[in-house]
Amino acid sequence: MKSWASVSRALAASIVATRVAAATASKMGVVDSPGPLKPQAAPVPYLGGLGVLAGVAAGTGATAPVVLVPIGMATALGTADDCFDLSPGLRAAGQLVIGAVCAATSPPSRLPKPLGAVLLTGATFVLINGMNLIDGLDGLAGGVAMASAGAFAGLLRGKPRVLAAALAGACGGFLVYNRPPAKVYLGDGGSYLIGASLATLLGSAWSAPSSGQAGPAALLAVAVPAAEVALAVVRRYRAGLSLTEGDRGHPYDRLVEKGWSSRAAAAAYVAAAAGLGSAALFVSRSRSARLPVIAVGVTGAIVLVASAFTGSCDPNRTSGHQPDART
Repeated sequence: MKSWASVSRALAASIVATRVAAATASKMGVVDSPGPLKPQAAPVPYLGGLGVLAGVAAGTGATAPVVLVPIGMATALGTADDCFDLSPGLRAAGQLVIGAVCAATSPPSRLPKPLGAVLLTGATFVLINGMNLIDGLDGLAGGVAMASAGAFAGLLRGKPRVLAAALAGACGGFLVYNRPPAKVYLGDGGSYLIGASLATLLGSAWSAPSSGQAGPAALLAVAVPAAEVALAVVRRYRAGLSLTEGDRGHPYDRLVEKGWSSRAAAAAYVAAAAGLGSAALFVSRSRSARLPVIAVGVTGAIVLVASAFTGSCDPNRTSGHQPDART
């Protein structure tokens, strides 16, 4: 019941707060304007992440206030980038600090303490950037996040489950305005928030109170944003581009190039996240120690096949520059 109450509170708060955030962003001029790489017909406000943050805060309430520390920091860093266009170095440093705070506020890990903290810091960095990279089509990042959060709600118990439920509800409220054609975008504030939230949930899955299979299974729940980072690094390296320089070579861009509608490409990503989330739940309930390894290996193989199909690692098909908020 606590989880459903968390979803309901987060959904309601996010619907109201996202509308307010969009109106505020429009008045402040924090908008994504049309351009060669921006297909929308009119400027679309950023700061939708503030609505998601309000939903997460309302959904968790006083249940686990400490988890809001790294999440709030991530939202603040991303929103500052939306408003002031921070340098890549400053963004990266801030993301690593957020990762360290996430590791410090997470439950004790089953992994050795130094190793667990380092891995979770790195995972936070990857997931923040992964969600930022995914935020390129209407409804895409919010839908993937909601699917991943739903998987964590099934994997975890206690306070972490409340956070997962709150994140799912908050993303649902945001999608009311972000479904095609979007009336508001997440902005870096929102993508950073979601990445930090998923990292917090990942840390909880590897904590001592969790079941032995929850940690490895949780890797499947975050596989979509993690794979997006891996493909972007390979693609930009092979093309001789800076890793911080945006491009339109993401798998979802390639699907659109192949004739898919933006809705269909976004739906494919969400379906992949939901499928991997379902696999995570299956793996977590298995008694076989080999199954998580097999599942992660199969997921990696699927990513390689998908990248070959879309041509998302082809350096000769990488083009253009895209602002960081929707890279």
